[in-house]
Amino acid sequence: MTLTMGQFTPPRLLFALCLLFPIATSSSTSNNRKNYIIHMDKTVMPATFSTQHDWYMSTLSSLSSPDDIPPIHLYSYKHVMDGFSAVLSQTHLDQLESLTGHVATFPESIGHLHTTHTPKFLDLNKRAGAWPGGKFGDDVIIGVLDTGIWPESESFNDKNMPPVPPRWRGICETGTGFNTSHCNNKLIGARKFSQGMKQIGLNISSSDDYDSPRDYMGHGSHTSSTAGGSPVQHVDYFGYAKGTATGMAPLARIAMYKVIFYSGENDDYDAAATDTLAGMDQAIEDGVDIMSLSLGFFETPFYENPIAIGAFAALKKGIFVTCSAGNSGPHGYTMLNGAPWLTTVGAGTIDRQFGAEVTLGNGSIIVTGTSIYPENLFISRVPVYFGLGNRSKEICDWNSLDPKDVAGKFLFCDYDDESSQFRQMSENDRYGPDITGAIGAVFSEDDAEFLHPDYFYMPIVIVSKKDGNLLKNYIMNTTNTTVSVKFGLTLLGTKPAPKVAYFSSRGPDLRSPWTLKPDILAPGYHILAAWVPNRGFAPIREDNYLLTDYALVSGTSMSCPHVAGIAALLKSAHRDWSSAAIRSALMTTADVSDNAGGRIIDMTTEVAGTPLDFGSGHVNPNKAMDPGLVYDIVAEDYINYLCAMNYTSQQIQIITRTSNFICKNASLDLNYPSFLVLLNNTNTSTTTFKRVLTNVADNSSIYRAVISAPRGMKALVQPTTLTFSGKNSKAEFNMTVEIDLEADSVTPQSDYFGNYGFLSWNEVNGKHVVRSPIVSAIASPKT
Repeated sequence: MTLTMGQFTPPRLLFALCLLFPIATSSSTSNNRKNYIIHMDKTVMPATFSTQHDWYMSTLSSLSSPDDIPPIHLYSYKHVMDGFSAVLSQTHLDQLESLTGHVATFPESIGHLHTTHTPKFLDLNKRAGAWPGGKFGDDVIIGVLDTGIWPESESFNDKNMPPVPPRWRGICETGTGFNTSHCNNKLIGARKFSQGMKQIGLNISSSDDYDSPRDYMGHGSHTSSTAGGSPVQHVDYFGYAKGTATGMAPLARIAMYKVIFYSGENDDYDAAATDTLAGMDQAIEDGVDIMSLSLGFFETPFYENPIAIGAFAALKKGIFVTCSAGNSGPHGYTMLNGAPWLTTVGAGTIDRQFGAEVTLGNGSIIVTGTSIYPENLFISRVPVYFGLGNRSKEICDWNSLDPKDVAGKFLFCDYDDESSQFRQMSENDRYGPDITGAIGAVFSEDDAEFLHPDYFYMPIVIVSKKDGNLLKNYIMNTTNTTVSVKFGLTLLGTKPAPKVAYFSSRGPDLRSPWTLKPDILAPGYHILAAWVPNRGFAPIREDNYLLTDYALVSGTSMSCPHVAGIAALLKSAHRDWSSAAIRSALMTTADVSDNAGGRIIDMTTEVAGTPLDFGSGHVNPNKAMDPGLVYDIVAEDYINYLCAMNYTSQQIQIITRTSNFICKNASLDLNYPSFLVLLNNTNTSTTTFKRVLTNVADNSSIYRAVISAPRGMKALVQPTTLTFSGKNSKAEFNMTVEIDLEADSVTPQSDYFGNYGFLSWNEVNGKHVVRSPIVSAIASPKT
């Protein structure tokens, strides 16, 4: 599992999945005993058993081994799959696989972890648009699978919240530092799932975590408050980002399913697949409407991926599931959570920058740079050090600096593309400047977005190369140069924004490259949201960290709950919409232009991005409330897709929990709101797509197709006009796309991208525009 946090770098987080009803707590893993997820065929369950759980327990009790150590039951799954998880020896496993009713067994796997101004950036307004239209998320329950929750945070206060919906079936568990009184009308449920983790010998740290739903790390509190946190006034991060912290759906309810724990053995945050499956299963049982998972497992076939399996069960119950895309960007085929029934979210910046003002001399040169140093400092007229003439010293190579030269001074570090240390520093040398005794440093580096708040124990400012050259020229031509620095600046309305965050994983998905991923972009860079005040977060000096109730964190972990909260608004307004309809509304109304009027930029290259970077575009909540038309998908369509992926009947049954299907309509062409042409060892291809659009507006309407295509792409739509007689009426069309990257000397771009255009359905004499990207991508050799 991957925690999608790009800028904050806690120990790497790992997860695995399981289910409910633990009956044993032994942590023995001797004699090569391992955790397994066992899929069973419920159609052959003997009639003597009243429940599947009873059948599973009887099956386990029938297994024997020479050492007389019995198997240990972990969870029985009720919704996400037909089966259970258990600790088995190889002898147990051999016996189990020979029994009638056994379908498949997979070993335990490990997963990894992967807001104040964002409501305004997303144009959420109390008086008009998605907030009042979606009733602020009222009566919608968001289930979050994460590191737990800090219930005392003001983001989880239940002021003015109505009573808990009667349909809610969840509870608040008691445990270390957590009891039922910590829940209220906002935080209506909290559970933890750690059986699988314990059984693989990873004991939960008593000093660095809680064996309860309480959050120790902060990640779960951050994501939960981003999705559905209550409004909290006068929030800031040490003076930065001052304002009111509000979740995307401030009247939604939150239920926490803690599946990630800190393990002393691994010195890491871990989650087992068995535990994650258990959390998803319980969330379905409890009655959540939205499921948010800012985590992921290494890409495997969908029938081995716990999130893909659990999410398929959720979609059949009408639950919208959104996941983070991962933090392995900026290259192609780095996606996680690529199953087409998931809504996969990439991370973008917002129009806000944190900085410091740098003044040389008596005001001869004044520039503003990037900084999030957590003390409201004003450094006045201190001497500047620049190691002119020695390139290692000019770039502030820590091993080259002499403490006698730099002590008590402010460093000027002149980086270039080859020398930039932001991507080269190791864990051990990133704090080097503090050892030298320098007061702080100014870095001349265009890659300011790579600034990590925990990279330095000292005041740091990053200025652009343009401004850096101004500083450099002044320093070189002035004796006894001094510098003054004012920290704590927050700049709003910066352009261009959004940009695709450098860490955001890119498409296509390796396991399912025929469907465009990520689906959408959402805010995920320097997001302010609730944190845990129990441990230090912001470094100011070596081994000295400041506490905070709200933290700035980056990652697709942060973008995912934004979409979860926005989906809650749509769910509240449109209770009859399916998960696919909600995703379609989000995608077809997304923005592909930034606030400067150009195409959304890739932060890494500073040039226009592509749909492999930003999917259908950046989420626009207000437009998504009223999309006009949607591309809907039912479970049978996904089954036909799995058939076309050449999955066996058994593998499809593992994912879908049904054997009642045939593959005569197998097709990789889902009714998806985007179009992807996969080029396999060729630069030319002709592909015909078939789509069905559903009118979700109240009135009859007519739409006309508009194609925007670059060189090397031709698209023909038939028919070019669609007529809808009223709400829920449908219309079909075909689109044939010809790709010829050799025509007109079109050169395939880097990271497997070919070219892209758009199909838009424009409402005649109306306001709706239903836009979908058309993308050609080059197949990976690993596909």
